[in-house]
Order: sequence, then C-alpha cells, then structure tokens
Amino acid sequence: MTTAFKGVIFDINGVLEFQGVVCPGAIDLFDQLRRKGIIIRILTNSTLKSRQDCAAKLNRMGFDIEEKEVITASFATAQYLKTLNPRSCWVMLKGKGLDEFNDFHHDDRNPEYIVLGDYREGFNFQSMNKALKLLLEGSQLIVMIPEKVDHSMGEVELTVGAYGRMLEDAARIRATYIGKPSKGIYDMSLLTMDLPRSSVLMVGDRVDIDIAGAKAAGIESVLVKAGEFQASDLDGEIQPDYVIDSVGDLAKFFP
Repeated sequence: MTTAFKGVIFDINGVLEFQGVVCPGAIDLFDQLRRKGIIIRILTNSTLKSRQDCAAKLNRMGFDIEEKEVITASFATAQYLKTLNPRSCWVMLKGKGLDEFNDFHHDDRNPEYIVLGDYREGFNFQSMNKALKLLLEGSQLIVMIPEKVDHSMGEVELTVGAYGRMLEDAARIRATYIGKPSKGIYDMSLLTMDLPRSSVLMVGDRVDIDIAGAKAAGIESVLVKAGEFQASDLDGEIQPDYVIDSVGDLAKFFP
C-alpha cells in the first residue's frame, strides 16, 4: 500500500452497523479519522431513508455524522432526476426517503418518469399493472437500486431491483439504475469530496455491490469480512484491493 488516502466512503449495513448493532471498532475508527482530517462519506443503497433520517439514526448510535456527508440511493436518484428537469413523476416509494422528492411535480396518472424505490406493501397487482400500462404509453423508468434480493434483516426478501426488472421485461423497455454498484452514484460521492479517485477508499461487506461499484468507478476498495460477507464471495472474478476482518482494522491505513 503506497497511496496516502485522504477520503473514505463507507457502506453502512455490515460495516458501521449490522441489524441495529454498531460494528466493533467503528465509532473509535471514525473518531480517529476525524482527528486526522480524513474526508468521510456514507454511501448506502437505502431508499426508505432520507439523508437527514440516515444521519440522525447513525448519530443516535454514537457516530458523529453530518447530513451532507450521507448519500442515500433516494437522494442520489432525486439529484439525477433534477438533471432531467422532468415535467412530472410518480415516485413509488415509502418512508422518509420520499422527502428527497419534495421539489418535483407528482403525477401518478400521466407521469413523464416512474421512479421506483422501496414501495413495501405498495408493490401489488394494482400498482405494478398500472406502472406497466404507463410504461407502455411512454413513461420512462428510473430504478433507485439494482439489488433484487435483500438479506440485511436476517431473512430473504425481494427488493427494488426485482420489481424494476419485472417492469423492464414486461414493458420491453430499458430502465436507468442509480444505486450501487452503478458508477454514477460513486461519481456523485467523489464530486462532494473534491478529491482525486486515487486518494479515496471504498469500504464495504458486499463484493457484488460495494466492491464491484468501486472497481467500476476506479476507486480502491476494502472488503470487511463482516455483515453479509461469505467466504465464497472471494472466489469470483471481482476482487477487493484489500481485505480486513473488522472495520476497526481500517485504522492501519491511516497511521
């Protein structure tokens, strides 16, 4: 390791906390990085939470994080949508993440864009069939995250990307995907850090999400063997630049 890293992008689930419990060494690591002036960003595929809500939850757990340091998939999607200057949108999303879309004109009858997030119980025959018909009539589809299956709460459940793929296949259209491992959300994070890619580390527990996205964005990556990590994750073509047993071990990168 020869690079002097000046910034770190952290995943949340499995790295900073897992199923509501702070990961060992995470808070002490943050304190150390703050003292050394390291720029920190939190990058999460959460769509249910807003930046404000996400920062508040982590701070209640003992971290010291500002809202501007957090990039959620819901925030990143809203930022992308602003660049399109849409006439209208139907945001299929529950929770505080919906707050990120307050500046848009919402229309579920003739939207220019359908924006798909974690709609929870809203994913039903009526809503999905309605979305299909709108896509066939010319609406465009934006999907907040590509993940199809989530294990973060201990049990398997379908998540946003599965519904996005279903609508893509049924309507025979191509959606735009925003969250990790898409390169764009990493580029957005880097713009807020004002650092060269070579001096930034991505830290995550998922090879297929965190590490793959970092590779696509040209960022060095650290895999934490915690959270949703499985030993078989290291058998594939995508490999992290570094592997550590716990997030606290990241301190050795900043002597």
